[in-house]
Amino acid sequence: MEGYPRRICDDKTCPQEVSRARLLFYAKTEELIGTMKVFCGRANPTTGSMEWLEEDEHYDYHQEIARSSYADMLHDKDRNIKYYQGIRAAVSRVKDRGQKALVLDIGTGTGLLSMMAVTAGADFCYAIEVFKPMADAAVKIVEKNGFSDKIKIINKHSTEVTIGPDGDMPCRANILITELFDTELIGEGALPSYEHAHRHLMQENCEAVPHRATVYAQLVESRRMWSWNKLFPIRVQTSLGEKVIVPPLELERCPGAPSVCDIQLNQVSPTDFTVLSDVLPMFSVDFSKQVSSSAACHSRQFEPLASGRAQVVLSWWDIEMDPEGKIKCTMAPFWAHSDPEELQWRDHWMQCVYFLSQEEPVIQGSVLCLVAHHDDYCVWYSLQKTSPEKNGRVLLARPVCDCQAHLLWNRPRFGEINDQDRTDQYVQALSTVLKPDSVCLCISDGSLLSMLAYHLGAEQIFKANHLEDKINMIEKRPELLTPADLGDKKVSLLLGEPFFTTSLLPWHNLYFWYVRTAVDRHLGPGAVVMPQAASLHVVVVEFRDLWRIRSPCGNCEGFDVHIMDDMIKCALDFRESKEAEPHPLWEYPCRSLSEPQQILTFDFLQPVPPQPIRAEGTIELRRSGRSHGAVLWMEYHLTPDSTVSTGLLKPAENKGDCCWNPHCKQAVYFFNTTQDSRAPPDSPRTVSYTVAFHPDTGDVTMDFTLSDALTC
Repeated sequence: MEGYPRRICDDKTCPQEVSRARLLFYAKTEELIGTMKVFCGRANPTTGSMEWLEEDEHYDYHQEIARSSYADMLHDKDRNIKYYQGIRAAVSRVKDRGQKALVLDIGTGTGLLSMMAVTAGADFCYAIEVFKPMADAAVKIVEKNGFSDKIKIINKHSTEVTIGPDGDMPCRANILITELFDTELIGEGALPSYEHAHRHLMQENCEAVPHRATVYAQLVESRRMWSWNKLFPIRVQTSLGEKVIVPPLELERCPGAPSVCDIQLNQVSPTDFTVLSDVLPMFSVDFSKQVSSSAACHSRQFEPLASGRAQVVLSWWDIEMDPEGKIKCTMAPFWAHSDPEELQWRDHWMQCVYFLSQEEPVIQGSVLCLVAHHDDYCVWYSLQKTSPEKNGRVLLARPVCDCQAHLLWNRPRFGEINDQDRTDQYVQALSTVLKPDSVCLCISDGSLLSMLAYHLGAEQIFKANHLEDKINMIEKRPELLTPADLGDKKVSLLLGEPFFTTSLLPWHNLYFWYVRTAVDRHLGPGAVVMPQAASLHVVVVEFRDLWRIRSPCGNCEGFDVHIMDDMIKCALDFRESKEAEPHPLWEYPCRSLSEPQQILTFDFLQPVPPQPIRAEGTIELRRSGRSHGAVLWMEYHLTPDSTVSTGLLKPAENKGDCCWNPHCKQAVYFFNTTQDSRAPPDSPRTVSYTVAFHPDTGDVTMDFTLSDALTC
């Protein structure tokens, strides 16, 4: 692991989320009973308060390991086999030249690739791992497998490795093995690492595994994916006819967020996009030669396959493990895969969605150029009428959001706001509670509820936007509101979606309840709160693939990696095993084994209670399958007749296939005792649970236990 996984900080966990995702800053340390403790500041996403927590000094390490993709990589059989084949071939080529095979393995992780190299006949391996807990584990794994005499683990960044009699390596290596790639290929710093390695650590004419990588792109038109990047006009049906909320011009012109959107592209239906180009090979990197991390652009001329609006570039890559390109590992989605039946599921490498700065009309048969730009860490695309090489223009500057909306909303949030059916549901609910003299206070981040209330005829609304005569922006924390802030008026309608940018787990949006409590004194007699309540729901599921990220590997291509399994389990047991984690489940197919069940309710008509809200019971499993975990989500009851779900959108079909809200992440609680594949698929028959909401912290704690209390 030369760098940290991009998935920690990508659009699935956007920057504003990361700020509240327990990214802790060290404020004070002291020695307590012989163990270093760290006092950490955390902005609580549910209560909105600042907390100081005493944590173990290795807390961040435990989180990094627990949330890493190591298990997923070890389960990636296609990746492992192709690497092994490429390593064998590289060692053979060096031996055939009469040379010793000296391997440099950058980002060794578990040491797996180094052990493959020694088994293939390498004379010695220098395995670099910058993450100390991982380097320590690699030492133990290498020793366990009997390779300590042939593999040296170096706990440094590769750019800090020294060569010489007193250095980390006595001489340069002649085989370079790396796994420094993310979904975008270069996002983990592969190019600078390769550049440095060739200049300072490798012999000339060395072998490299992988030998080459090629990035592919395909231009498409997709209203669904474009809705993740641009705000569409929003239609509001009122008693006076249809009103249209038009996005501001600066938002229309904004090029959008600069980061890649990485998703499981195989879960996007082909009906959701129109292909405008063939799959185009955009650029390749030969890892056996000197690599440059300098900014560059690569253009490919093409004729559109159909007329339409160019909006989105779908992209992926493959790696060739040998110079001849016979050993290939590809990330291609099913429609571009040479053998879709052999498609390997993986979550550590997916596919990329890039958004053009502006949509462009294209005409079938006309000649255009798709241009891939990259710097040392990022890739982006532009569409041009002529090749940059011909007209002398090279656009190298990364697109950067200048409208602020892309900094406030992540891609799923854009999609949620653009969901007209969802908007219609809120409009319908609002119309039943709104009166001509309503004084509204809107509590949600970047919400258009205030605009909807305005168009439906509210007298006064307190929220941020450009309708100053009717809508006032209040830049204060809710507990600091004064009557003067509200124009000495009492609030008659308190509104929320609710949505807050700092929320990671579904119940974090209960921050609305805390705000409602803080502004209680500003509510007038008979004030209406919308939503009036919320409920927490659960269903037990069998995942098609997602279970792999938490499943022990044991043996990987003949090597014992139980130590890594134990390390992950220890990290999970540190805290994570008792916590749920957020996943956008529309990307991860699963079957429900139970009926959905409501387990907690939250009454927004009343302030947050002082005592915990608890529930315990059992969930009956009605379908056969392997119980991988429980999925939890929130439902918001806008009115007695209108409910918005952040989880299941409709009852499961006969086979139990789930349809999830694509705009939200659901909470997944992986069971500790995953059933053995040899166990009968229909046992156990019940799951016991204990769930509690703690008002003092805003936390939801839970425990689930598989049991066979119900006999068939």
